Amino acid sequence: MNFSKEDHQFLIQLAHTKMPFGKYEGRFLIDLPEYYVVWYFNKGFPENKLGKMLNMVHMLKMNGLEDLIRNIKKNFKP
Repeated sequence: MNFSKEDHQFLIQLAHTKMPFGKYEGRFLIDLPEYYVVWYFNKGFPENKLGKMLNMVHMLKMNGLEDLIRNIKKNFKP
Protein backbone atom coordinates (compact mmCIF):
# COMPACT_ATOMS: atom_id res chain seq x y z
CA MET A 1 0.00 0.00 0.00
CA ASN A 2 1.43 3.37 -1.03
CA PHE A 3 0.66 6.59 0.78
CA SER A 4 0.96 9.99 -0.80
CA LYS A 5 2.89 12.85 0.73
CA GLU A 6 -0.49 14.41 1.57
CA ASP A 7 -1.49 11.27 3.49
CA HIS A 8 1.74 11.42 5.49
CA GLN A 9 1.23 15.10 6.24
CA PHE A 10 -2.39 14.52 7.26
CA LEU A 11 -1.40 11.84 9.78
CA ILE A 12 1.39 14.00 11.21
CA GLN A 13 -0.98 16.94 11.52
CA LEU A 14 -3.64 14.70 13.08
CA ALA A 15 -1.12 13.49 15.66
CA HIS A 16 -0.43 17.08 16.75
CA THR A 17 -3.94 18.56 16.55
CA LYS A 18 -5.84 19.46 19.71
CA MET A 19 -9.58 19.79 20.13
CA PRO A 20 -10.31 23.50 19.53
CA PHE A 21 -13.53 23.80 21.57
CA GLY A 22 -15.90 22.23 24.07
CA LYS A 23 -15.43 20.11 27.14
CA TYR A 24 -12.20 18.58 25.77
CA GLU A 25 -10.68 21.78 24.41
CA GLY A 26 -6.89 21.53 24.34
CA ARG A 27 -6.76 17.72 24.40
CA PHE A 28 -5.05 15.93 21.51
CA LEU A 29 -7.68 14.44 19.20
CA ILE A 30 -6.25 10.95 19.60
CA ASP A 31 -6.61 11.30 23.39
CA LEU A 32 -10.32 12.15 23.30
CA PRO A 33 -12.41 9.59 25.19
CA GLU A 34 -13.79 6.87 22.93
CA TYR A 35 -17.37 7.47 24.09
CA TYR A 36 -17.08 11.13 23.04
CA VAL A 37 -15.74 10.24 19.59
CA VAL A 38 -18.54 7.68 19.12
CA TRP A 39 -21.15 10.23 20.26
CA TYR A 40 -19.75 12.78 17.80
CA PHE A 41 -19.72 10.13 15.03
CA ASN A 42 -23.42 9.43 15.63
CA LYS A 43 -24.18 13.16 15.72
CA GLY A 44 -22.19 13.78 12.56
CA PHE A 45 -18.74 15.27 12.20
CA PRO A 46 -18.41 18.76 10.73
CA GLU A 47 -17.79 19.01 6.99
CA ASN A 48 -14.27 20.40 7.30
CA LYS A 49 -10.70 19.34 8.07
CA LEU A 50 -11.46 18.86 11.77
CA GLY A 51 -14.34 16.57 10.80
CA LYS A 52 -12.04 14.50 8.59
CA MET A 53 -9.57 14.23 11.45
CA LEU A 54 -12.26 13.22 13.94
CA ASN A 55 -13.53 10.61 11.49
CA MET A 56 -10.01 9.19 11.22
CA VAL A 57 -9.70 9.18 15.03
CA HIS A 58 -13.00 7.28 15.20
CA MET A 59 -11.76 4.65 12.74
CA LEU A 60 -8.44 4.31 14.57
CA LYS A 61 -10.10 3.93 17.97
CA MET A 62 -12.60 1.37 16.68
CA ASN A 63 -9.67 -0.70 15.41
CA GLY A 64 -7.40 -0.24 18.43
CA LEU A 65 -4.79 1.73 16.48
CA GLU A 66 -4.41 4.80 18.69
CA ASP A 67 -0.76 3.97 19.36
CA LEU A 68 -0.01 4.45 15.66
CA ILE A 69 -0.85 8.14 16.00
CA ARG A 70 0.90 8.43 19.38
CA ASN A 71 4.08 7.05 17.79
CA ILE A 72 3.78 9.52 14.93
CA LYS A 73 3.35 12.35 17.46
CA LYS A 74 6.49 11.22 19.29
CA ASN A 75 8.67 10.74 16.20
CA PHE A 76 7.53 13.39 13.70
CA LYS A 77 7.32 17.14 14.15
CA PRO A 78 4.39 19.07 12.64
